[in-house]
Amino acid sequence: MTREFTVVIERDEEGYLVASVPSLQGCHTQARSLDELLERIKEAIRLCLEVQGEEPGEPLELVGVQRVAV
Repeated sequence: MTREFTVVIERDEEGYLVASVPSLQGCHTQARSLDELLERIKEAIRLCLEVQGEEPGEPLELVGVQRVAV
């Protein structure tokens, strides 16, 4: 069964792309290129699901992303 997850992608201060999956606690990875990052986050998701030993509940629904200046 194919599942879809929301992935947040950011760039760190060293130029690496960092991906995280908000609905899977601790599920994140990094890479230099977007193609490599997407392959790595798919593997990270598979591993997170395997470690949990079961399919998690429905993923959180993405409501939106905002930039806030303070």
